[in-house]
Amino acid sequence: MEVNEIELLSVGVDVGSSTSHLAFSNLLLQRDERSSSRRFLIKDRRVIYEGRIIDTPLLDDRTIDIDRLADFLKSEYGHAGIDPDDIQTGAVIITGETARKQNAQQIVEVLSKDAGKFVAATAGPNFESVIAALGSAATRRSRETGQTILSCDIGGGTANSAISVNGRIVSTSCVSVGGRLLAVTDAGKIWRLAEPVKKVIAHLGQEYAVGDRITKKAIDTIATKLAEVLVEVITQPAESELARMLMVTGDLDFKREIDAYSFSGGVAELMYGGNGRHQDIGPLLARKIKALMKRRALAVVEPENKIRATVIGAGAHTLSISGSSGFSDEDLTFPMKNIPVLRVDVEQAKLSEPHVVIETDRAFKRFDLDEGERVAALYFKDPVRNHYPRLELFAKAVEAALPNSIANNLPIILIFEGDIACSVGNVMRRETGLKTNLLTLDELELREGDWIDIGKPLVADQVFPVTVKSLVFHD
Repeated sequence: MEVNEIELLSVGVDVGSSTSHLAFSNLLLQRDERSSSRRFLIKDRRVIYEGRIIDTPLLDDRTIDIDRLADFLKSEYGHAGIDPDDIQTGAVIITGETARKQNAQQIVEVLSKDAGKFVAATAGPNFESVIAALGSAATRRSRETGQTILSCDIGGGTANSAISVNGRIVSTSCVSVGGRLLAVTDAGKIWRLAEPVKKVIAHLGQEYAVGDRITKKAIDTIATKLAEVLVEVITQPAESELARMLMVTGDLDFKREIDAYSFSGGVAELMYGGNGRHQDIGPLLARKIKALMKRRALAVVEPENKIRATVIGAGAHTLSISGSSGFSDEDLTFPMKNIPVLRVDVEQAKLSEPHVVIETDRAFKRFDLDEGERVAALYFKDPVRNHYPRLELFAKAVEAALPNSIANNLPIILIFEGDIACSVGNVMRRETGLKTNLLTLDELELREGDWIDIGKPLVADQVFPVTVKSLVFHD
């Protein structure tokens, strides 16, 4: 009997500059009757558990407390009544200033291992902007209203922005503006002073260090400057000296007029009426940003999710599903993690062995990789017709283009936008010397600059869950 629906259990874990939390989601996959291979599409995403929000535990200003984080994660699984082995997809993200801690990568490895074997682990300012836009539902709002929505997720260390048009994210950016960049005790003593705020202080001609006392007036001036920078970079390219210094990525693409602004993240909770006791500049920053947006008469809408935007986005919006006609060697081991996607510009009209070899070499060089150096996924748009002689030519050309990868026994991963993976895989197995380590997937829309994780196949080993981690989103 053919399976037409699949349910997957997903987790999103966010370790941020100020707080850490997780959420579990159920993802419903259904067959697409319009697809020639009847691939599965994600039809519904439902959050089933939103965990506690804790202060991100630190051993010191440069080091995350791994043990306390791991204990927190385990306790949340217990509260939710979920076994880590039941998790099939999701993402652990280290965000904002936390991503710069000296043991951030170790945190990623530990948490992704504890969270479940199918969990993808990643960080990055553009990727964080994407999942916050998705998790806050700003991107969905753009599709439902036809408006161009600029979403901005303001956390403890960074503000991550994305522009969404008709349900699609077209541009992202990140600036070092956040509520935990400066933290002060009730007595006015500085206990946290992040590097971006040091730049602001120097720009103001002042000097402070951790342990110093600071006046309320000075704190107000710093928060004002941070708010001004944020509003500057979400309304235009960074022009002021301070804004350029605080930008983490390039500017947003402002060729479209912004219809409305949407804020998420911990600071946004305060902007939309939330409260709480804080020993940082989050509440003050929220008031400053809100006042500036009002003064500029910029339209602000309230998102569906605020502080939980990134964790919901990570757990429910990072997954793609391959077509149902892939080809996989039975000896391959899954999951495969952190695989760069290399676009190979093979044209049907020019199909030949030299053409495929040259374009494959160009793809590796664009990524500053040597062929055979590491596992990479070669992504083809429409390289060959589904005609046996042409498939044979393409298969032998790919073999010729990957001598070092084959010699080093690396998995050969070929991904196609169209429905042709099974044909390519079978012809390669039959007509080339590549008898093992071959994986072909189709009906995936990827971009060069994406990184992917490929999970264990589902539905009679025909369908593969693919977590896409896009680093750059610009037209």
